[in-house]
Amino acid sequence: MDADTVVGTELLGLRRRRPEVAGAVLAGTDGLLISSDLPSTDATHLAALAAASYGLGHRVADTVRRGEFRESVVCISDGCVVTYPAGRSALLTLVTGSAATDLEGLHEEARAVAHRAGRVLDTRGGGIGATAVPDAHAPLAVRTPMATLPAQLRRSARPTWRRPPI
Repeated sequence: MDADTVVGTELLGLRRRRPEVAGAVLAGTDGLLISSDLPSTDATHLAALAAASYGLGHRVADTVRRGEFRESVVCISDGCVVTYPAGRSALLTLVTGSAATDLEGLHEEARAVAHRAGRVLDTRGGGIGATAVPDAHAPLAVRTPMATLPAQLRRSARPTWRRPPI
């Protein structure tokens, strides 16, 4: 059975067991859509928003140092939107259609589905169009001092722009 079939089966099983789930989106942590059962425009936008929500939640969890990010929950007047990490570089986002959702029960089941789907996507390799979340304490950029570059690169790195004649 290929990865797409396994992930699809997992999402379908979750939807059958949890009828309050109105839709599901599987996306990369970079916001690119992998799979969905929502209308395509909504799914594309939700994938990008889920990545932003995950990035913010991941950063908050790192800042307060109280453990790993588990989920992001947005409660709205007619339900919830919940995003879970799924492996190293994917996210599972669920849209519920009921404000009376049993969130603890949903979390338990959805985390298990996200874990299994993430494991499948991780073993499939980097072909999902997603990038892993960088280390929160890593430097934002690394600068290579000019003196450490080989001589031919140092010469070619000099600006070649000259002022035009007046």
